[in-house]
Amino acid sequence: MQNIYPETLTDQETLLHSMLAQGPFGTIFGVSQKVFDQVWSNLTDEDGNSALYISMEIGAELDVFNPVKTFLHQNEIVDSNNPLLSSFVKKFLNGPFKLPNYGGGLGVLAGDTLKSFAACKIPVAAISLLYKKGYFAQLVDSRIGQISWSMDWSPEDTPSLYLLKNPTYPDKPLYIEIPFFDEYDKTVMAYAQIWMKLEINENMDFFVPEFLLDFSLPESPHWIRNASNHLYDSSSEKMKAIQRRMLGAGVMPLMDILGLTAKRIHLNEQHGVVAVLHFIAEYLVDKLGPTYQTTLKDSDILEAAKEVANKVIYTIHTPVKAGHDRFNKSLYAGLSHTVCRRILGLLARDKDNPSLYNFTEFAMQVNRAVNSVSRLHRDVTKKQFPQFADKITAITNGVHHLTWISDAKAEVFDSFPELSNWRQNPGMFIKAESLLKNKKFRTSLEQAWKQDTETLINYVNDMLVLHRHQIDETWIDPPNFLSHLHEEDIPLIPTVFTIGFARRFSTYKRADLIFDDIKKLTNIITRLDYPVNFLFAGKAHPADEPGKSLIKIILDLQEELYERSNGLAKLVFIPNYDMSIAKMMVSGVHAWLNCPKRPLEASGTSGMKAAMNGIPNISILDGWWMEGFHDGKTGWKFGLDTPIDAEPLSEEPAALLYEEDSASFYELFPQVLKEFYDPKYRAKYIDRCINNIFLNIPIFNTHRMIAEYCRNYELNLAPQLNKKINNFQKLYTSEI
Repeated sequence: MQNIYPETLTDQETLLHSMLAQGPFGTIFGVSQKVFDQVWSNLTDEDGNSALYISMEIGAELDVFNPVKTFLHQNEIVDSNNPLLSSFVKKFLNGPFKLPNYGGGLGVLAGDTLKSFAACKIPVAAISLLYKKGYFAQLVDSRIGQISWSMDWSPEDTPSLYLLKNPTYPDKPLYIEIPFFDEYDKTVMAYAQIWMKLEINENMDFFVPEFLLDFSLPESPHWIRNASNHLYDSSSEKMKAIQRRMLGAGVMPLMDILGLTAKRIHLNEQHGVVAVLHFIAEYLVDKLGPTYQTTLKDSDILEAAKEVANKVIYTIHTPVKAGHDRFNKSLYAGLSHTVCRRILGLLARDKDNPSLYNFTEFAMQVNRAVNSVSRLHRDVTKKQFPQFADKITAITNGVHHLTWISDAKAEVFDSFPELSNWRQNPGMFIKAESLLKNKKFRTSLEQAWKQDTETLINYVNDMLVLHRHQIDETWIDPPNFLSHLHEEDIPLIPTVFTIGFARRFSTYKRADLIFDDIKKLTNIITRLDYPVNFLFAGKAHPADEPGKSLIKIILDLQEELYERSNGLAKLVFIPNYDMSIAKMMVSGVHAWLNCPKRPLEASGTSGMKAAMNGIPNISILDGWWMEGFHDGKTGWKFGLDTPIDAEPLSEEPAALLYEEDSASFYELFPQVLKEFYDPKYRAKYIDRCINNIFLNIPIFNTHRMIAEYCRNYELNLAPQLNKKINNFQKLYTSEI
């Protein structure tokens, strides 16, 4: 590394220099040289045990969790005398902090998972794609509904994101090349440069690198460059297939050029399963020689697949049919090698349509473990894939507690010695049970909840006023009815019971369920004379017309709800949902709503994020809520509770049970309102909040989740790490 140390350093400058490291592919900022060398050695050691995590999307925005920025603030560092350090400091302090490389829960879960790997010091690297235009920005017009808007962002300006350099030619980027095949089966070379993002733990003494493949280089063919623009580009089946191959086919070249020696491959959904194709082909070359294609037998492929399976962990995230990739064989013939197509022909057969390759089927075939994301989802997955039932297990999802617990509540937790070390060990929250009747704790929490609610409601009120003033300035008609009222009638009041709903708008998630009989809903509110705020947010995929229709339904209901309730009920839609809005919502509402069609919500991590803040859930008994409900101690359940064998896995309107499940909600809702408003029952509501802290935080966190993954990885970890992992498994084991 270049010697940049002056003869004398201030304390601040000394700290900054200790955060600078020189890797084999460039200079990074945020961890010491010692930490970098240790992590890199773990990931490249031939005799080591590390894992590679493959995900189509990774959501880890720096405006919700940024240890480096926090460190700079705590030490009052705003600049440096050294030009290189100065550029890093300003970048981390000023951003931009948005990394639009995720579309929803799957990506956010991936980000949370990597943060916990870093916190627990598990040697893991991740691989994904870099999308030049991200997912999409959401504009919402009350007349039109959702409008998808391409976003522009700058990887070069984003903190903690580094373009890897060629060690031989340091002024040039490092890149890999991947052969594709055009429609004439002619080889076409695609090129990808490599960005590295660091998921640094809170103590800044470990990190997990994310390697993002950027195929936007001008040397690549135009159809490859187009595929690198938008996450989940479904403009054509071919575009989807190209994106999946860009991710999967990039794994081996990336490992080779960086020297990664991962012993386990973790597929976060089947999007990256093309990587397994190439591992199988590599095995065949090694065993049979370079001319293996001439003598290749099906038995050779099956043997190779069995060997490769020993290193693959597969997490399946949804029972919904649209979430499982299927590609026309004739289309895929133009994208992949002949041997790969032969492997797919054996292992990716679609039972319903022989003209398709089924990538979920392939992922199910070639692995050492199949992980579903809740106990209920395990049972559903076994029902869907009975031929693999013996190897399907449950590892219930979690969320990263340091990301999602609000600053106000974190300050409260810090002030009670019973919860000491909660930042490093979320299992410590089991001790919050002793604080259930502690008046100081209850008062402090209520003050923190009040602060979080005021933050959220102030944001919403400012948004409504801003939209009101934009009417004359833009062609966008404000998405909220309240923006059209007189300014004195607009504001929401923080003391009003506020329900939050935020997730991807898809038909099975039934965002409009509780408004199915709006007359009955408003009669409850007016009869009790209890005001209610309904805050909704979320995006529909640009190609999901039924999902976009649901957003329009929510917009169209606002005026009727307000008028029928005499202004007691206010429904607000918050556009352009992202992680920072999510954090405000899950910490600032008074109850979190989840109303999917059972059993199609495999997990539902937004409810876990609310539970991290003590917020009770009002939820269909689906996904994680089957485990987090605790016989009503942490919230409320509604809807039909029938055996899953009796439930169709269908999104058809006739199977969505609107009438039955909404009727159940209306029966429950008066009880919820009375607990919040009536002084006689208020203590019970606060009990539910605190119960979430000691019953759900120790369980539904990604530290516990990765402990279970480490069991399936069978990594040979250091004794100290093994002890930590075992302690989390003692608290809770998903598989029963």
